[in-house]
Amino acid sequence: QVQLVESGGGLVQPGGSLRLSCAASISVFSIYDMGWYRQAPGKQRELVARITKDGSTNYGDSVKGRFTISRDNARNTVYLQMNSLKPEDTAVYYCNAEYGLWGSWGQGTQVIVSS
Repeated sequence: QVQLVESGGGLVQPGGSLRLSCAASISVFSIYDMGWYRQAPGKQRELVARITKDGSTNYGDSVKGRFTISRDNARNTVYLQMNSLKPEDTAVYYCNAEYGLWGSWGQGTQVIVSS
């Protein structure tokens, strides 16, 4: 069974940085497209960043230029480097793995941006 375990969330001041990690217990991790999504209270889950098996990336408009997604296939891990954090980045961040029509989600990690 696939497991995605996020870590690295926490409380940070506006303008600060965090790096989220998602460790995947997936065989042949390299064939999966991986993504980070977030859901703030009272809002729908939205795409933050996505990286394909080939390394192509795309970002949500609100995080472009501030967040960077990367993957380490040797470690079965995908990262989200978040810089210049804003209060509106406060949300639960979820890791996602996709292969064709199949997908799986992690349990999420809370990020709170507040002074």
